[in-house]
Amino acid sequence: REWGGGGTRMSRPEHVAPPEVFYNDAEAEKYLSSSRMVNVQTQLTERCLELLVLPEGASCFLLDVGCGTGLSGDVLSEHGHHWVGADISAAMLDVALARDVEGDLFEADAGNGMFFRAGSFDGAISVSALQWLCNADETDASPRRRLHRFFESLYACLRRGARAALQFYPENATQMELITAAAMRAGFSGGIIVDFPHSTRAKKVYLVLTAGVGTGARVGAAGAANMSARGDRLSVGGQQEVGYTSRRERIGKNSKGPSLSLKKSKSIIQARKERERRRGREVRPDSRYTGRKRSKQF
Repeated sequence: REWGGGGTRMSRPEHVAPPEVFYNDAEAEKYLSSSRMVNVQTQLTERCLELLVLPEGASCFLLDVGCGTGLSGDVLSEHGHHWVGADISAAMLDVALARDVEGDLFEADAGNGMFFRAGSFDGAISVSALQWLCNADETDASPRRRLHRFFESLYACLRRGARAALQFYPENATQMELITAAAMRAGFSGGIIVDFPHSTRAKKVYLVLTAGVGTGARVGAAGAANMSARGDRLSVGGQQEVGYTSRRERIGKNSKGPSLSLKKSKSIIQARKERERRRGREVRPDSRYTGRKRSKQF
C-alpha cells in the first residue's frame, strides 16, 4: 500500500475514507495491474522478513496483519513459511482468494484486536497498515484504544521471544510516538528502524518489536548487517542490547554481597520506575529517600 512517490505528495489514504471503503474493487485491482505496486510490496515484505531474524532454513508460522491481496504472503510462501493473513477490506481479500494464495485469510479489523490462540505465531509482519489504526472513523472510536487492543492481542498471539516487523507510514512524529508507546505498554520491547532516513522517496519506517525475552529475539549480526547496509539505525523508542547470565546471583544474609534485598535496592527501584515511565504511567520522582531503608521505629 505505497502512496505518494516522487517529489509530490498525494492525500493520505486514511484521510480520504475508512480502509474498508478506500480499498474497494477498483483499488484492489491496482495491486494486480501495477508492476510498481507489486515490486514495492515485495521489497517491503523482504525487509520485514530480514528484521524478524528467523532461524535460517526454518519453516515458521507467521501472521500477516493487513495482508491485502496476498502479495506479501506470496513472499512468505517463497521463503518456505506458512502464514495467516487478516485484513479489513473484503475487496482486497476477494482478490487474494482469486489469486489462490497459500495462506489462510480472515476478514478482521486489527483495531478490534487479534483473535488467535495465545502463542500461536513465530513472528508477525505488516506492510503499510499500522497507520490506519490512528484514525477514528466512528464517534465512539479512539485511536489510543484501538492501538491498545491491537498490540495487547498481538503480544498474546506471539510466542515468547518472537518478533514483529511492522512497516508503516507515520503522518508525523507525534503519531509515531503514539504507536510506539502503545506497543511498549502492551509489554513489547524494541523500537523504530528507519531505512534511508535522508531520502524523501526511499525513506521507510519499521516498528520492530520483541514479545518477551527469547534467544532468537535480539538483533544479531545478521540484523545489524541488514541495518548498516541501508545506512540506518534504531531510533525512537529503541532499546540497547542487554546482556544475560545463565545463573542468578543470590543476595541475602548468607551471601558475600550487600545485605539489602535485591528487590528493594536503589538501582532496582530506579530501573522499575523508569520502566513504568516508558509505559506512560505516572511515577513519583526520585529523591534522596529513594531506596533508603527505613528504621524499624517510626
